[in-house]
Amino acid sequence: MITEQNMDDVFHALSHTSRRQMLDVLKTRPGCAVGELAKEFDVSRIAVMNHLTVLERAGLVISRRSGRTRQLYLNVAPIQMIHERWVDEYGAFWVDRLLFIKAAAEDKPGSQL
Repeated sequence: MITEQNMDDVFHALSHTSRRQMLDVLKTRPGCAVGELAKEFDVSRIAVMNHLTVLERAGLVISRRSGRTRQLYLNVAPIQMIHERWVDEYGAFWVDRLLFIKAAAEDKPGSQL
């Protein structure tokens, strides 16, 4: 279960363009080192590290030390939990309603509004 604080951290982390772009890089290159990630952005390494701190606090990035380097991995679980909280719960209801409306609009037998 995701707590309100966890959700706040996730939404805060996702609110910045650079952090979303970092997640995109990690999605395509799992295990990317911090230095490699920093090369992708036109900001200082310290700025990248600050963004990574926010992403790690939100649980969106997991890091693993390998010698002197830190390998970074995307963790989609917090986003999935938020998705499940709202979209899955309400999605089934609205899909059912939309199919009902579609059938009624197409004037299929057995459909009533």
